[in-house]
Amino acid sequence: MIIEQLERALIGALESVGVELPEGFQAKVEASADLRFGDYQTNAAMVLAKRVRTNPRELATKVVEAMQIDDLAECSIAGPGFINFTVTMSAWGSAVSSLGKDERLGVPLASPLQTVVLDFSAPNVAKPMHVGHIRSTIIGDSLARIARFLGHTVITDNHIGDWGTQFGMIIHGWKTVLDEQALEADPVTELLRVYRTVNAQCGEDESIREICKQELVKLQGGDADNLKIWERCVELSKQGLQGIYDRLDVQFDYWYGESYYNERLAPLVDDMLEQGVARESEGAICVFFDGEAKLKDKPTIIRKADGGFLYATTDLATIDFRVEEWQADQIWYVVGAPQQLHFQQIFEATRMRGQNPSMHHVAFGSILGEDRKLMKTRSGDNVQLIDVLDEAVERAAKAIEEKNPDLSGEEKDKVASIVGLGAVKFAELSQHRMTDYVFCWDRMLALQGDTAPYLQYSCVRVRSIFSKLDEGVKLDLGELRIEADAEVHLARMLVRFGEVVPSLLDDFRPNLLANYLLELARAFHSFFEACPVLKSEGATQNTRLVLCDLTSQVLVKGLGLLGIEVPERM
Repeated sequence: MIIEQLERALIGALESVGVELPEGFQAKVEASADLRFGDYQTNAAMVLAKRVRTNPRELATKVVEAMQIDDLAECSIAGPGFINFTVTMSAWGSAVSSLGKDERLGVPLASPLQTVVLDFSAPNVAKPMHVGHIRSTIIGDSLARIARFLGHTVITDNHIGDWGTQFGMIIHGWKTVLDEQALEADPVTELLRVYRTVNAQCGEDESIREICKQELVKLQGGDADNLKIWERCVELSKQGLQGIYDRLDVQFDYWYGESYYNERLAPLVDDMLEQGVARESEGAICVFFDGEAKLKDKPTIIRKADGGFLYATTDLATIDFRVEEWQADQIWYVVGAPQQLHFQQIFEATRMRGQNPSMHHVAFGSILGEDRKLMKTRSGDNVQLIDVLDEAVERAAKAIEEKNPDLSGEEKDKVASIVGLGAVKFAELSQHRMTDYVFCWDRMLALQGDTAPYLQYSCVRVRSIFSKLDEGVKLDLGELRIEADAEVHLARMLVRFGEVVPSLLDDFRPNLLANYLLELARAFHSFFEACPVLKSEGATQNTRLVLCDLTSQVLVKGLGLLGIEVPERM
């Protein structure tokens, strides 16, 4: 990559002028925020000048004079000592040629390669997924795709909520108010109705609440009938959830829910007591974080006074399993920001126990309606995810009918699904994950602006160029002549794909990839307007066709890392 060549040359120049680099110091070169000052820049001279007791600009001058990059870039100095690099046209040509020969499109493998367990989506059994599950599901899937592309071993685990107090109500409702026909037609909706009905009864009649508690005790004690009901609830719920995941093209390696760890909970608590990590307080077993200032007054309970276990207990047992069985180097939890304290507690408790995987809470904000309040139905309920997906596809179908009525019915349905679901995903992934964003149908489905349809249309537009060429046209990567400003900028953006993708996991920000793809698409459209492709000839046409082909490849690969497909036509 050009940026790596510049960094090597920079280190060589610093050494040649007698600057000894501090241990751990990285002479970083970064893409310029303002292209008026060049393609890349570094502040290394400014950072190191104090160490060698010299003026930053004077050191920058010496470094520039020592740089050996004549064929790669021109150097200049700006301000108090920034070194700017303007890449030569021949170097852009060589870089584009290299991209065309690289299946990875310039993206290096990560180092070191690790085993990453990714915990995301995690809905509750017997309840439908709602709009709040969009963020965890879509962010988690994208991070899994990116990490795998970078070479990591990724294990995705859907840690579903399949155990807990709600099952006492569901089991009682199953025995008293269940509609078998409704269960057959739509299991999750019927189970939700059963739960809500019994929950309402509990509010009106304390004796019903007590019956539900007894049903839960029987379940936890291994009662055969209650276990059979529970197992069917879980299986039916999984079937309903799988239908949604199939539509979103989201896969999990495992569905190890809370119940999977039941047998580990009591031994875990005993072990933590023996280690001195936990102690008794008013009958409950707690972990106190005396050595951690932020958590000093915020202990967590791992066994209640009545002997019951909590989420923290299950999560600690889950970490043990993931480290022991999967040899996890890293564990990422894609869960909403309100759970921040919970994860701080279990991460610290894990460290206190001597376990040391790299654990990260990948937090995110909320989805708002156009009234800028939490997105709800008119009745105040959570908007169901399946309804969001259905409406996205329906709205996309209407837009496609207006733009391209010649598409056949089957193709129209397929394109509507790709465009509608892609729009929902991109609306999510183009935001910083901590940002609360407004869910606006018209904006997310627009063919112009920062949307998935705009990017998908860009891919289709590139492909249309090649459909107009004679069959058998071969691209020559050895003869590239990049000359026009628009060609240079498109080449610059194509090369940056290999620079952007490795940075995405630094703070778990797929939005950086989304933003990059938008910049690439804009660069392509500007290039397409300024540089005729089909009307050009010889080496010029070959160069422009190579740029078009690579644009298509990078857009498709980049969108794929976001979990978004590209249709053949729109």
